[in-house]
Amino acid sequence: MFFLKELVQVVTLHPSYFTPALKDYLHTRLRDTVEGSCSGKLGYIISVLSIDDIGRGKVIEGGAEFRISYKAIVYRPFRGEVVDGVVASVNKMGVFADVGPLQCFISTHLIPSDFAFDPNANPPCLTSAEENLTIEKGAHIRLKIVGTRVDATEIFAIGTIKEDYLGVV
Repeated sequence: MFFLKELVQVVTLHPSYFTPALKDYLHTRLRDTVEGSCSGKLGYIISVLSIDDIGRGKVIEGGAEFRISYKAIVYRPFRGEVVDGVVASVNKMGVFADVGPLQCFISTHLIPSDFAFDPNANPPCLTSAEENLTIEKGAHIRLKIVGTRVDATEIFAIGTIKEDYLGVV
């Protein structure tokens, strides 16, 4: 789920950047630092929308620190959320799908029983004889998140396609 969050980041600059364009450089440095990063507590920071306040710089050894308040769009997955993803790889244990920045694993136990792993196919895939469907690398699927694990810098998810209206899109 996407959220609009007000966040604070401390940006450190070398004195060589203390020019009339200091503010522009702080904006660029903040975006480069936080966009695309993951905080286990907040989720993935997708985009900085606005910079609300740049605090007065604090002189430290070798530069200065600036406290920047900003608004950003943050993505955090939740249990029960239905999302669309792209299959990254298929093996006999299950399927790995990319849901934006999130990697989601779908175990064979959470895939309908009519799908069978075909190791001889190139690339390896899951095929359904009943519905003539194939899950292979690059396929678009709709899945439901059944669990998440949060690390300090990454979020992992487990999904299912065993319920109604889930599977190959």
